[in-house]
Amino acid sequence: MDKLERLRETLERCDEVILNGLLMRDQIIEDIMAYKGSNGLPILQPEQETKQVKWLESELDGKRHREEVKDVFACIWDNSKRIQARNLFDHNIVLIGFMGAGKSTISKYLSTMFAMEVIEMDQVIAQREGMSISDIFEVHGERYFRDAETDLLIEMQAKRNMVISCGGGTPMRECNVAEMKKNGRVVLLSAKPETIYERVKDSHDRPLIEDNKNVPFISELMEKRREKYTAAADIVIQTDGKNELQICEELIQCLLEMDGKVK
Repeated sequence: MDKLERLRETLERCDEVILNGLLMRDQIIEDIMAYKGSNGLPILQPEQETKQVKWLESELDGKRHREEVKDVFACIWDNSKRIQARNLFDHNIVLIGFMGAGKSTISKYLSTMFAMEVIEMDQVIAQREGMSISDIFEVHGERYFRDAETDLLIEMQAKRNMVISCGGGTPMRECNVAEMKKNGRVVLLSAKPETIYERVKDSHDRPLIEDNKNVPFISELMEKRREKYTAAADIVIQTDGKNELQICEELIQCLLEMDGKVK
């Protein structure tokens, strides 16, 4: 046997070790999730990921293939997050709420924690139309935009383990609510008018309040939408005075209770 063949056999044995290690690791991830659930422990523990990154950096210090190994571990960690997401949810998470309630912020955090794909509906529609939401309203009218929302909600039903962040007016259409329910669980993020104002006062991509950016107008508009929002929601989460971790942990626990996965 020449040296090349021996090297190839050694490489194959390395691949077997890696494969078995990955399968074992993925099973341990599922065991950890089961343990957390049965013992009422927090699902989200971002400090653990920080610990993993520090460990890897230390182990790879001065190593020749440092960047390549880091890339592999990044993929391993992302796939571990996806396994966690599949264990927790077999559906999409649809976020609704008034502008500034925290939909985009929470979508990004869930994506970071579970490697879930995020669909920002306003952003997707704007990209497809090649213009801003304000311009779509001005050029085509609100009905055109709402039809685009409905079509996108229907399109997303073919996917799973996604976070769909809806525009503030999306739940005002009954047909949109029906399509949301087909996607998965609908989570209403809510906040006080004063909180909303502070979050949106410097934004200029919200056509419905651009010329009325004040607490009384926001309060009035929120009240007009309150009934529709509440009727559409499977779960309601108040976001005032909470950080992303607290909101997402509450959201996850509520979803697990709704799905009968915890008592």
